[in-house]
Order: sequence, then structure tokens, then C-alpha cells
Amino acid sequence: MGGTDPVGAGLGSVLAKHPFFAGLDAETLDMIAGCAANVRFNPGEHLFREGDPADRFYVIRFGRISVESDTLGRGPHVLQTLGEGEVLGWSWLLPPHHWRFDGRAVELVRAIGLDGGCLRARCDADPTLAYRLLLRFSGVLAKRLTAARLQLIDVYGK
Repeated sequence: MGGTDPVGAGLGSVLAKHPFFAGLDAETLDMIAGCAANVRFNPGEHLFREGDPADRFYVIRFGRISVESDTLGRGPHVLQTLGEGEVLGWSWLLPPHHWRFDGRAVELVRAIGLDGGCLRARCDADPTLAYRLLLRFSGVLAKRLTAARLQLIDVYGK
């Protein structure tokens, strides 16, 4: 798996600059950053595979990641490619906490990996945090559904 760096004291301020966390106060960002670590993935390296336990999500700082699905033994089909400023992974949030797709680095990726178990525990202790994260991930899910719909139109609309 990609390398990780220990949690840096400055990750709260890094998260504050990311669009996904816009509008969150410093205390909330520090609480979230306490579950975070810098990660790096080399080109071709998998961040996760479909069916594996989903234990984190990623805030992409640099590079591109493809979200893929195996198409009946014909190899991976790229559903979406995500890059800087985007968030990858919502499966940590919803039971049964297993990845629904594969995630693979297309090029060198530097990201912040957020520990899903740590965040779920903090959300259980702070329903306001849970609500704020759920609102943000609802937006991510809506974008992913739109991308999936466009893929279906492309595949079946011809």
C-alpha cells in the first residue's frame, strides 16, 4: 500500500483549504485532522479494491485516481477519474463498510487519508459533526450518481 506519514500538526489548516471542508470551524477541522495522515500512491498502485473493508477516505491534493469496476472478466472499466481538490471514498461511512469499486492511482498521488473508524467514533460522540460530514458526502454521492448515469448513457445510448 502507499506510504503514510505521521499526522502533522498542520493538517487542520490544509483541510481548511480543501473545498470539501469549506466553512467548517477550526475546532471541527482539528477534530477531523486528528484522524488524518498524509499518504502517497505510485502510478498503477491500488488504493483499495472492491469488496475489501472500507476503512478510510481520501482528500486528493495532487495526482489522479481512477474509480474502476471489473467488467465481467474483461478487465477494469474506468467509471470516473478524480483529481486535485476532490474527495474519494464514501464506503467507510455506510455499513457494511466495504469498497464498492476499485481505486487506482493513474499517476503519482499525494493525498490525505482519513481513518473511517476514527471519524465514525467522533461522529458518534458529536452528532453535529456527523450531520456536517453527511451533508458533504451527500454532495459527493450525488456527483457520483450523475457520473454513473452519464456512463450508462454513453454505453447504452449509442
